Amino acid sequence: MKLADFASRLKAGDLWIFGYGSLMWSPGFAYSEKALARVHGYHRALCILSTRYRGTRRRPGLVMGLCRGGSCWGMAYRVHAQRVRRTLIALWNREMPRRVYQPSLVLARLGRRQVRALAFLADPEHPSYVRELDLHGRARLVAQGIGQRGPCVDYISNTLDHMHGVGVRDPHLERILAAALALRRTSERLERSPHAAKRRVKTRSLRAKI
Repeated sequence: MKLADFASRLKAGDLWIFGYGSLMWSPGFAYSEKALARVHGYHRALCILSTRYRGTRRRPGLVMGLCRGGSCWGMAYRVHAQRVRRTLIALWNREMPRRVYQPSLVLARLGRRQVRALAFLADPEHPSYVRELDLHGRARLVAQGIGQRGPCVDYISNTLDHMHGVGVRDPHLERILAAALALRRTSERLERSPHAAKRRVKTRSLRAKI
């Protein structure tokens, strides 16, 4: 969805934004209020291939999307009406370059309050959407992904740390991170092994001859 199309559907006034991944710990915009929130009808999932921020085309990482079913704890931010347009522009530049998300207004519960908040839902029809992949398959993508904003494992770790800080747990995400970190440690050990060093020397020698 284009920014102009989404903005045309908004009512005048403040805007709430629901963050469930990196927006929880790095929103990148000014806000007048912040509160722990829960959205029903959607759940957090590692389901989107990242070829820019947390991976590359040759070695994609895996980032989060909001998928149908269940519920999701996250952080809600209230943006003052005067800042809504500039905030939306920044969010579209950040979240929508590949159109892998569907920006939508969802109901978010903040304690006894309920507000409509902008959330970026995963688009299941997008080529970068990951459907059938087990825990270890997701862990491999998380382990290998390094992009413009750093390693994918840091992205997952920061999100979990922030969730733990507000008393929220995600056991499945924790298991994926643990498996990804184990894969990275194994890979690093293999890279430091004498056999790996010999292979690198042979490769450089062959390249020099060519």
